[in-house]
Amino acid sequence: MLPESRYTRSGATLAGKPLTGLVDARRVLQLFDEGASVVLQGLHRYWPPLRELIAELELELGHPCQANAYLTPPGSQGFAVHSDSHDVFVFQTHGRKQWEIHTDDRVDAVLLEPGLSMYLPTGTPHAARAQDSVSLHVTLGINQLTWRSLVEQTVRDLLVEVPDTHLPAGYLGDPGLLASGLRARLDEVADRVRDLDTEATARERAERFLTSRSARLRGGLRDVVAVRELADDTRLARRAGSPCVLVEREEGLRVLLGDRTLDVPARLRPALEQVRSAEVLTPGDLAEHLDPQSRLVLCRRLVREGLLEVVG
Repeated sequence: MLPESRYTRSGATLAGKPLTGLVDARRVLQLFDEGASVVLQGLHRYWPPLRELIAELELELGHPCQANAYLTPPGSQGFAVHSDSHDVFVFQTHGRKQWEIHTDDRVDAVLLEPGLSMYLPTGTPHAARAQDSVSLHVTLGINQLTWRSLVEQTVRDLLVEVPDTHLPAGYLGDPGLLASGLRARLDEVADRVRDLDTEATARERAERFLTSRSARLRGGLRDVVAVRELADDTRLARRAGSPCVLVEREEGLRVLLGDRTLDVPARLRPALEQVRSAEVLTPGDLAEHLDPQSRLVLCRRLVREGLLEVVG
């Protein structure tokens, strides 16, 4: 891994304010020519097809995902043998790359060509070398949420309730003083654990995931303008990878939209269920559930919130 100073430049300004960390294209080309790999970190944040793929993967798996791309000159190797702390799917898009996969006591060689993909479970040691041409491959990283982390987070709040008072003096000579107090406090924690509402905890965890994703608003500027002229026959489509989960609440209905929530009256559930199930629809399609003004208001809101986009 090269230090950032090798391929960035300083001294640039924008509106009189200094900018740092700017990629120096000439340095990057020189380093690439010398055998360095170019890593496009978090490519899903910038390239729409990968953004949509990652969004859909996250909804299917329930785990945070990311995409990186690796451009390697002929005959070069970007990294020595290493392992990742997350699951990885690799797919080759250009050139060929020879992979060295370490499993137990043996090393397997896998040659990836365009159209081929490979799965590497967490912790699998590996390295890869480009062959006779430039190689470009993409990795999809699955950052697993685990049972251990869920249990730790669930119990952590209970531990805050344990009094943070001093241990009793004299326990070094009489550990029994410590044992009885520890048993009593552990019993209290165990009782609270048994009384936990696991259904509520699970719902809270799912809601947190479905409201903390990055906003995906390709064409958002066009939609903000077009929504002003929204009519009953305007064609609308669900944004790829955008969730629409409906949660009943005492005061109405909460809609989980990926990066935010939307609270609406419970009477809108039938209309929202229809929106959820349709790939393409018009406000007029909701006539069975809402009057003309209400369905236009709802559709405008869903466009502005990023769930729907204007087609065409």
